[in-house]
Order: sequence, then C-alpha cells, then structure tokens
Amino acid sequence: MIERIKGALIPTLAVVLCLFTLLEVNSFTHLLQQEQSKLAVFAMLGMVLCFLTFPLHKKLEHSKISQLFDFVLAAGTVACCGYVVVQMEPVFESLWIDGQSLGNRAGMNLPVDMYVGLVGLVLVLEATRRSIGLALPILAIAFLLFAYYGRALPDWAFPHSGLDLDGLASSTFLQSTGIFGVALNVMFKYVFLFVIFGAFLEITGGTQFIIDFSEKVFGGSAGGPAKIAVLGSGLMGSLSGSAVANAVTTGTFTIPMMRNAGFKPHIAGGITAAAASGGALVPPIMGAGAYMMLEIVNPEGGFVSIMKAAIVPAILYYFSIFMIVHFSAKRIGAHEVKDSESKDRTIWQLLFSFEGMIFFGALASLIGFLLVPFSAFRSVTYTLGVILVLGVIHPGNRITLGEIRDALVKSARGGVSLIAASACVGIIIGIVQATGVAGDFNSQIAKVVEHNLFFALVGIMTVSIILGMGVPSAVCYLLMATLMGPLLGELGVPLLAAHMFIFYFGMMSMVTPPVALAAYASASIAGSTIMETAFAAFRFSLIGFVLPYMFIYRPELLLMNINGGPANWGLVVVEVGIAVLGTVALAAGITGFMFQRFNDPTRAGVLAAAVLLLAPHKVEIAADDPAFNTVRILMTTAGAALFLILAVTNHMSGKKT
Repeated sequence: MIERIKGALIPTLAVVLCLFTLLEVNSFTHLLQQEQSKLAVFAMLGMVLCFLTFPLHKKLEHSKISQLFDFVLAAGTVACCGYVVVQMEPVFESLWIDGQSLGNRAGMNLPVDMYVGLVGLVLVLEATRRSIGLALPILAIAFLLFAYYGRALPDWAFPHSGLDLDGLASSTFLQSTGIFGVALNVMFKYVFLFVIFGAFLEITGGTQFIIDFSEKVFGGSAGGPAKIAVLGSGLMGSLSGSAVANAVTTGTFTIPMMRNAGFKPHIAGGITAAAASGGALVPPIMGAGAYMMLEIVNPEGGFVSIMKAAIVPAILYYFSIFMIVHFSAKRIGAHEVKDSESKDRTIWQLLFSFEGMIFFGALASLIGFLLVPFSAFRSVTYTLGVILVLGVIHPGNRITLGEIRDALVKSARGGVSLIAASACVGIIIGIVQATGVAGDFNSQIAKVVEHNLFFALVGIMTVSIILGMGVPSAVCYLLMATLMGPLLGELGVPLLAAHMFIFYFGMMSMVTPPVALAAYASASIAGSTIMETAFAAFRFSLIGFVLPYMFIYRPELLLMNINGGPANWGLVVVEVGIAVLGTVALAAGITGFMFQRFNDPTRAGVLAAAVLLLAPHKVEIAADDPAFNTVRILMTTAGAALFLILAVTNHMSGKKT
C-alpha cells in the first residue's frame, strides 16, 4: 500500500516541481508575490521528494516503519514551509499573527515562529544527510554551534555576542538571509532549469549526438577513444554542470572503448574524470557556481561577461588534456576505434542529422537569447521551447507526452539533492551574515598574508580543495566566495577574476585525491581501483591547478585587463600564445613523450620550460616597473627557447633511429 502511494505521489510531485519552477521563475503566473514564498514552495517540493526517494538508511529502504517515518518528515516539511508561505503572502493576511507578516516580525518572533524555524532547520539537515551524505550537515552544525556559543569562544576562534535559539531560527529559516536566501535562489532561478534542459536534450537525441560526433571526429586517430572522451565531455559540459553526471554519461560509452584501444583501466577512468570535471567550466551553461557568481558579482554585461571570461581558460583546460592524451596514446601505441557505431555516416551527415540540429539549435538558441540579452533563466526557458518545437515537428521520432513527463520526473529526481544541499548551505550563509564572522576572518587572514597576493591565493586554493572534498563544488564555491571573496578584492584582484579563481579550485576538488568524486564514478565503470584512478585524474587535469594562477596574474586570459576592463587584443594574443606553448610543454613533460620517449634529463628540461612559460610572473612586481618587463621577457623567452630546442632535438633523434 505504502509503495503504491509513493509510486503515484513521487512522479506527480516531480512534475509539479518542474512546472512550478518554470512558471514562477518566468512570472508566467502570479500565484505568489513574495520571493521568499516561492523559495519556500520550491524547497518544500524538493525536500518532500527527497524524503520519499532517499530512505532513512539503505538497510531500512523497504521497512514499513521507516517509510511511515518518511511521510511524517514530508508532512513536517509541508507544515514548516507552508507556514512561511502563509505568514508572508498578502492573500493570507487574515491568518497573520498580530496582523503582521513574518518579514515585519523580524526581531520580534513569537514562540510559534521559533519552533517552526527550529523544526524546519532540522528537516533541512536531515534531507541533506539523506541525499548527499554527512559532510555538509556536519559543517552546518559546526556553524550553528559556533553561532550559539559565540560568547564562550576563545579569542582565536572569532568570538561574538552569540545567537539564542530564536536568533538561530530567525537567521537560518524564518528570514531571507538563510535557507531561503541566495543559494536556494540560484538553484531555483538557474540551476534547476538547466537540469530540465539537459533531460529534454537527452530525450530528443542531443546527448547521443555528442558521443557520435566525437567518435566521428577522433575515432580514426591514435588513442581515438580517449580523445572522444575529452571532446564528448567538453560538449556535454556545455550542457551539464555536474562532474559526476558528466563522467557517468560519457564514461559509459568511452571507457570500454579506451580499454579496448590499449589504455589501462585506471588511465581510462582518470582521463574520463579529468575531462568530466572541466564540464562546469565550459560556456555557455557552465555549472551552478557560475550562476551563484552571477548573483554575487553581478558583473556589467551579466552572464555574458562570465561566459566571456570562461572561454579561454576552458579551451586551455581541454587542450591540455587532449595533448596529454595524444602523447600518452603515442607512447603506448594505442590504436583507433574499431567498429564505430557512426561509421556509416559522414561527419556532415551527423551535423545535419536531426540530433545534430537539436544539439546545435539548442546551443545557438541559448547563446542567442543570452546575447539579446535575456536573463539566463528566461533564455533557458525559451531554449526549452525551441527543443520542444523541434522534437514535436520531427517526422520520424516525435517526442510524446509520456516522454515529456518522464523527462520532468527525471529532472526532479536528479535535482532534489541539489535543492537540499543549497538549502543547507543557506544555513551556513545565514550564520555568517548574522555573526559577521566573514569580516573578522578576512581581516585575520589579511594579517597573516601581509597583503601578499600569492600566499593568499595558495591559502584559498588549499581551503577550497579540502572543503570541496566533502561538499558539491557549487557549494564549495559559495562558501569560499562568502568567506574569502572580499579578501582578494582588497589585494587588488578584479572581482570577477577573484571569483573565477575560487570557482576553479572548487571544481578541481573533483579530481583531487583522496576524495575525488568524479574519479570515484569513472573508477566504478572502468573496474579500476579508486586511488589509482584518482591520481591518474589528478595528473591529467594538472593544468587546472595552474590556470587560475595564470589568469589572476595574466587577466588577459579572462579577456580583461588588470583593472577588470576590456583587454587589449594584442596582449590577449600574446598571452594565449604563451599559455598554449606552455600547455604543450606541460603535457609533454607529464607523459615523457613528444615525438618519441624523453630520457630523464630531457623530460626535466621540458618540465622546466613549462614552469618558465606558465609561472605567474607578476608576483610582488609592479606591472609598470621596467624590471618587471625584463624579468618576464627573459623567463618567457628562456622557456620558449628551451622547449623548442628540446622538441626539435627529440624530433630529429627520432628520425635518425
């Protein structure tokens, strides 16, 4: 009986969640007037689905008592979130306590407000624990304890006046600074829509086109399957911001092909994880962090400015992985793809196939709407309409209402963990804002680094990677942006560049051992050990740990100047050229191969050349200092000359043999 109820309720709520989000974000309806009310309904639907789809414990998945408890928690979620809606919306004014809305009662909460807030707080923590694990809830609880025991903290732990239970309930649940704040708002307005977008692209064949197109482009070259994985992940990354989802989607096709071509299982898994982790860095869609960046930074030009800044680093990231794959394939003698599924179609036939038209039509529509400019959420909504129209008019494979319903259900089930996580991170943000710890933290860190930009960057990188090992990369970005984003601004870094730096290292945690979630996913497909795969992924994505430093010290790679304004295109060409040469040197040094194997001294020389070309040259040196130009020119020239000499020597010695 319970199973039947859940079987009917889950898809219904999933469709309602998707439709509510599409309608309310775009203001197609005016059911709710207050932003906090919309977020409360969004969180309510997501958390109810979370309690109904994620069991209390895996061993209790089919326990009737446990399932009844799930319904109790779901009912509690409806009550707590519904209370916020009723106490905020003017249509329920007759039910307001003392004739005041919840927003107007800030600082004067009644006992019932506090109890609802505390219960809602616990429900969010439990929904997050069920959907993504313990790491983020434990972090949120640590912040709650920090807030409650603020007066008792020692001097080194940022003491403050402290929050009582009423203050905790208010700052985290009742008001718009916590759970129903920026993190959930970004999920509501942007990320969840792109989850729906990806599901609809899949049912119309766009996802399969990515694999077929990549196979056709690189299937006949050495190490073709690995190159297919790189290109496929890059294209998939333009549609999906999730490293794990990207790894699973492309890895299912490419890892078996790589193994058949001669790559060891952990290498195949590592290539897939490294390529998948860059997906959230690829315009036009990028990941959840990019939309959080839009809300926090709000750059002139909107999301288009973020896309422009992300283009060159994304290309360099995938170019580096491609070159490492190419040299690795040459070194081990990996062969091309055999029995390609797309062999009967030319590349032009693929491009002009219905699936190709869907993919490029969706991509072009999205970019076009963004350039008009429409807002990001309006752009993706209109692009969804384009996909639906194309899917309906296709004569041979029209999408049906059943497929549309299934896509909505899949979107909702895939997005509930993101909803719970963004609600939970709102707890932390609410505490940070209520206690003022961010300002204290930044002032203390500033004293430690003594206004040394490089040390500040290393510190942010370290904390981002450690924090990103336990929480989703978008959550990691939001926390680090809240805590340390202002610090980089004080050290003279353009705001968008500073946030791109934080964003990158949140993503790189996906391939950083010992907890490399993208590597975990690809290792399970490759049948390899997790640690071997994680270290292989780390090696293949090494450029991702260098790029953020490069674009901080060379902002032309973000298509901006040192002040955050438009870049000089001549300098852009020079900086990109240096970065490309350094990237090839790094790839050759990592693999120990270019035209043939390097001996140890040559390999060390190539790596030294990569360091000279890629190293940040502006550390503690004023850009207008003549010494700066001399040092930089000498380092770059020495690196380029050393690499070219070693490359030519390697090529010539190969001809002699």
